[in-house]
Amino acid sequence: MKKILFISKIAAGFVLPAMLFAISMSSCVRDLLNQPPTTELGADAFWQSDDDALSALMGAYSHIRYTFDRDYYLDGHGEFVKTRGTSVESGTYRLGDAYQGGTYTPSGYGNTFDKLYRYLYGGVSRANYVIGNVQKMLPDAKSDEQLRSLEAIIGEARLLRGMVYFRLISMWGDVPYFGHIIEDDSEVADLTRTPIAAIKDSIYADFTYAIEKLPNRPPIFGRAAKPAAYAFRGKLQLYWACWNKFGWPELAGFTPNASAAQAAYQGAAADFKEVIDNPDYGLSLFRNGDPGEWGTMGQADVLPNYYYLFNPDTGNGSSEMIMVFTHGGTGTSQGEELMRDFGSRQQEGSQGFVIPYYEVADRYQSTVTGDFCPALIPMDPNTNPDARTTPNSAVNPESYADRDYRMKATIMWDYERYIGMTGLTANGWVGFVSGTWDGIVTVNGERLPTISWGNNTGPNGYVFRKFVRNYAGQGRSDGDFGWPVMRLPDVYLMYAEASNEVSGPLPDAIDLVNKIRHRGNLPPLASSKTDTKEHFFDAIEQERIIELLAEGHRGFDLRRWRAIERVWGAPNTPRVLRIDTWGVEKASYFNNESELTYQRCYIFRIPPSERERNSNLSQNTPWL
Repeated sequence: MKKILFISKIAAGFVLPAMLFAISMSSCVRDLLNQPPTTELGADAFWQSDDDALSALMGAYSHIRYTFDRDYYLDGHGEFVKTRGTSVESGTYRLGDAYQGGTYTPSGYGNTFDKLYRYLYGGVSRANYVIGNVQKMLPDAKSDEQLRSLEAIIGEARLLRGMVYFRLISMWGDVPYFGHIIEDDSEVADLTRTPIAAIKDSIYADFTYAIEKLPNRPPIFGRAAKPAAYAFRGKLQLYWACWNKFGWPELAGFTPNASAAQAAYQGAAADFKEVIDNPDYGLSLFRNGDPGEWGTMGQADVLPNYYYLFNPDTGNGSSEMIMVFTHGGTGTSQGEELMRDFGSRQQEGSQGFVIPYYEVADRYQSTVTGDFCPALIPMDPNTNPDARTTPNSAVNPESYADRDYRMKATIMWDYERYIGMTGLTANGWVGFVSGTWDGIVTVNGERLPTISWGNNTGPNGYVFRKFVRNYAGQGRSDGDFGWPVMRLPDVYLMYAEASNEVSGPLPDAIDLVNKIRHRGNLPPLASSKTDTKEHFFDAIEQERIIELLAEGHRGFDLRRWRAIERVWGAPNTPRVLRIDTWGVEKASYFNNESELTYQRCYIFRIPPSERERNSNLSQNTPWL
C-alpha cells in the first residue's frame, strides 16, 4: 500500500484527534490508497533528497510544538499562578487544542489531560515517521556530508521523540511504547503499558543519538543542536533520580532505589556541566546576565533586562534559549497567544487568562539584604484611608521598592503601567489598580485609563508584565515569540540541584545560582544559605520559583520532589486560602481533602477512551 505524505497538512501542524498518525487508514479506503496518487506526492517518490527529509522534520516540529508551547498553563498546578486555560478553542488546533479541557488548578487536574495524551502520541508517530523514512535514505547518501546531514535530521527527530515520551512518563508513568512507523492499527491495538524504566532507557538512547549527530549550534533559530540534547538527557536523569529518591508510590510496580538515584544525579550533573562549560556551544545569559535598570516606580519606558528576554523583538534569538518552538507571527496561522493570555483588554482585546497569585510577591527578595522582605500586609483602601501610604501595605506602591529586579519585569502592582494597543497601533499608557475597571488613575501626576480584564477573570492584586509585548504591530494571537522549552538558567539550577545531591554545595554551583540572582540585582547568597545541602536546596528552589515563573515548571517540580503536602498541608487538614492585596479570599485548595486527592495529583489518569479501545491498558492505581 502506497503511503501518502500530506506536506501542506504537516506544515500546518494538522493532526487527527487520535493516538496514531494519519498514515494508518481504515480498511474501507485501502483500495483507494493503492492507486497512483494524482494530486499528492507518493512516499516512494518523496523521500529522495535532503530537502524532502527536512520538510518532513519541519512537519514533526510543527506538530510537537503544539504539545509544549502552552506549558505556562501548567503553572496553575503550583501555588503562584492562576490559570484559566480556556483561551484554546475546541477543534481549532492552531489555538492549542492539545491543552483544551485541561484543569489548571493546584488539585483536581489529573483526569483532564486526555487530549494532551493523544496529541503527544501523535507527536511520537510524527517523529517515528521521519526517523524510519530517513533511515532508509542513509545507504544511498552520495557523500559523507549528505550522510551527516541525514543523520542530523534523524538526531533532531529522535530528540523530539524523546521529549514527547519524557512528557508522557512524567505525567502518566508507564505508558505504551512504540519506536517505529505504524503500518496498521493492529500493531498497537493490543499494546500494554511498558515499564517506565524501559521507556527511560529508550529516551536516553534517543537523546544520546542526538548528542552524537547534532551540530554544536543550530543551523537556524528554532532548530535543536547538541546542547539541547545534553540538557534534556540531563533533565531525564534528574527526574529519574528524584523518582528513585523520593519514591512514586502511585505508580504500580515502581520500586525506588537509592543507588540508582545517586547514579542518575551524577549523570545529570555531568550532562548539565557539559552544556554550561563547553564554549563551542556559544551559550550565555541574555545581556550577559546584567540586571539592567529598574527604571522609575510607576513607569515602564525603562524596564530591567529580564523583561526584554521575553519580548519577541529583543529576546528572540537570545543565546540562553537552548531550545525553543518558534511561531510564525501575523498572517501565518501559527502565531503564539502570549499577549492574549497574559495581557489585558487594552492590549488588542487580550483576556488575562494567566495572572499571578498575591502570594508570589513575597517571594521577591530585597536587593539590599538579599533575603526575604517582611510579609506584605493586605489592606482594603476603601475602608482604610491610610492603606496607600502605610509602610509594607500591599496596596502601597512604595512597598515594592528595592526588590529583585525580576519583580518589575514580571508582575505589575498598583500604579504600574504598560502600553495600550488597539488595531495594531500603540495608543498610550494604561495603568493598573486592582479592583478598578475602566476608570482613570493618576500615576506620577499623569492621568491614565486603567487596565481592564475579560469576563470571569479578575486580578488578585497583580497582573503579569512578563510575556506582554510593549510594541504594537501584532494582534493578540499573532505573536512570533520562540517559546522556550529549555533555557540556560534552568540548566544552571538543575546542575546545582543534581551536584548538591551528590556532593553538597559546590563552589561552581553556588556561583551559577549567584549569576541568576545577579540578573535580579540581588547580592550573592549569604553563607547561611549554602552551609548545608538542605539550605542550598532551598536557595535553588527559590530561584526556580522566581526565574522560571509562568513557564510551566512548578507543577512538575512539586510532583518530582513529592512536595505537594509541603506546600498545601497534609491530607485531612484545613484548606489553604489564596487572597488578594485587599485581603479578600479569591480561592482555596485542599480543604480537608483525602489522601486519594493527593495521590491523584501525583499521577494522571490513563484516558478511559484509550482503555475502551484497548483492554490491555491498565489504569493507574489512584484512578481505579
